Amino acid sequence: MATFIGDFVCKSDTKGRIVLPSVFKKAMNAMEENRFVVRKDLFEDCLILSPYPEWEEEMEEIRSRVNLYNRAENKFYRQYFRGAAEVTFDANGRILVPKRLMEKIGLPKEIVLVGVDQKIELWHKSVYESEEMSESDLALMAENILGGVINRQKEGE
Repeated sequence: MATFIGDFVCKSDTKGRIVLPSVFKKAMNAMEENRFVVRKDLFEDCLILSPYPEWEEEMEEIRSRVNLYNRAENKFYRQYFRGAAEVTFDANGRILVPKRLMEKIGLPKEIVLVGVDQKIELWHKSVYESEEMSESDLALMAENILGGVINRQKEGE
């Protein structure tokens, strides 16, 4: 499985294609297939680009938790798929994100591609820049989320 790291400002071409940074292309070379799923993030104003095997793992988890005979859960399931599309990268490392999805983040010309472990986030550049957290806020969040976990893991060794 590929790991994507870093953030890169990119521009879409006249057809709306986005060129993948060379660092991401290199990570993709380790992957067995070239299929991805792109969808709107549930919590942030960005798109998520997932390698197809990662998408399948995510879907297995969702399928195991959703009862399709429950009206609300069935509606969630449908809506989750509604905003998704399968895409592939061409030989030049370009991807064409469907216009309907790009419109969800404002159809920007300048996009920031952010590697977040096994996924790539696509952000409108100005939105991404406005979301940056101060270093002290990040440190406090790390302490709150990971402080006890890391200490408990060390104690268990």
